[in-house]
Amino acid sequence: MSDKRTDYISWDEYFMGVAKLAAMRSKDPSTQVGACIVDKDKYIISVGYNGLPLGCDDEDFPWAREGGVLDTKYAFVAHAELNAILNSKTGNLEGSTVYVTLFPCNECTKALIQKRVGKVVYFDDKYHDSDTTIAARKMLDAAGIPYEKYQPSGRKAELGL
Repeated sequence: MSDKRTDYISWDEYFMGVAKLAAMRSKDPSTQVGACIVDKDKYIISVGYNGLPLGCDDEDFPWAREGGVLDTKYAFVAHAELNAILNSKTGNLEGSTVYVTLFPCNECTKALIQKRVGKVVYFDDKYHDSDTTIAARKMLDAAGIPYEKYQPSGRKAELGL
């Protein structure tokens, strides 16, 4: 009998890796975000990234960050967390964990709370001091949903496709 490997990745590394891989599907030139929703048994329920809704051609909509509402991406792009919720084949997300590459905004947080998500694990919180992120944390705290920053192991993964 041989000894098993000891250098395999943890569940957190695996699921955050899936979220990071999903983010690579985003067409957004400035911010690519991915989300992976996992049930209590460690099964992936759904994955999403920030992008346009089905049927909306990426070439026909703006990707700018500045300008009038209709000249920027903000009126058109669905966030990764919302896409993961909407892409889910099951309506029951109760007690699940969401791995997301960027701390959720207030709008995605409302949807996560309504779907009874049990925990949020985030990679980056670059908008920590923005009003929308402050509101998101306030709602998560009020709803009793824990959130924690992902702790990278320092291990690098490379896709040799």
